[in-house]
Amino acid sequence: MTNKPILQPLGIALTLSLCTPLVLAGDAAAGKALYDGKGACASCHGANGAGDGPAAAALNPKPASFAAGTFRLDTDGDGKTGTDADLANVIRNGAGKYGGNPAMPARGDFSDADIANLVAYIRSLTK
Repeated sequence: MTNKPILQPLGIALTLSLCTPLVLAGDAAAGKALYDGKGACASCHGANGAGDGPAAAALNPKPASFAAGTFRLDTDGDGKTGTDADLANVIRNGAGKYGGNPAMPARGDFSDADIANLVAYIRSLTK
């Protein structure tokens, strides 16, 4: 008797899990501090995430409204837009990489924890 039938599905599941981007649980309060400060997110997305920040009028397409949950980009090809992984990818790599507004900068300088905190804060804005 061999363990092959049991090990093969386990190996496939492990391989697939390693291919999925890891999104850490974030702290919304720390994310708000980044959103309002160093991240400068509010300048386009607005203080309450409605996509109505002072710089939004000059942008086309308009910034996403986090308050309305209008997420347009599917960054990982899973057929869903606005997943935590999608938000993390857009923050990390910029929206232009995924066909969004190139004015949304890549924040490769943010740590994974910073990005997770921003995602948690963005989720708190969604109604």
